[in-house]
Amino acid sequence: MNSSTNLNKTIKVSLLVAISVVLMYFDFPIIPAFPWLQIDLSEVPALMGGFAYGPITGGIIVILKVILRFLLKGTGTAFVGEIANIIVGLALVVPAAYIYHRNKSKKTAIIGMFSGALVMQIAGILANIYILLPLYGMQMEGAALANYVFLGIVPFNAVKALMVSVITYLLYKKVSRVIFKVDSKFENTKKEVA
Repeated sequence: MNSSTNLNKTIKVSLLVAISVVLMYFDFPIIPAFPWLQIDLSEVPALMGGFAYGPITGGIIVILKVILRFLLKGTGTAFVGEIANIIVGLALVVPAAYIYHRNKSKKTAIIGMFSGALVMQIAGILANIYILLPLYGMQMEGAALANYVFLGIVPFNAVKALMVSVITYLLYKKVSRVIFKVDSKFENTKKEVA
């Protein structure tokens, strides 16, 4: 890559990070019993960046948006929320972008996002049980832990993955053509054999 291409990519990735940070401010709970599980759409720009430039770039956007949001707003969760955001964000974005980048098409975009959603579920459950709840000082066992996982974490991550994936799918074609100018294969309309 020459220096102007690198600069172009850096500017576009910086823009995606900035958009992600702004989107993090529009968070809201979706499960009344667990109001601290706040949903936002900041992974949409990260997933777009991952689709355009690869899984490493998508992962970098996830990490930078959390760091920048922390620098701007601080933490209200003793860094637990920030760690959670990075873990589930990477779990969704990196596998989806990796699968899409191996063979760029609408089909692999869908397969990638579905795979990312599954990895996000597994990572979300394991991270909560073994990292996040202990860090936050919440002792949950037995039925309480099962309720939190299956009535809180699983539906929350499912809704978030679905929202991020659908919005990315609907916007990426337009954005890639206008901004990234890197993906023509996502735009092809010929029917692919499943």
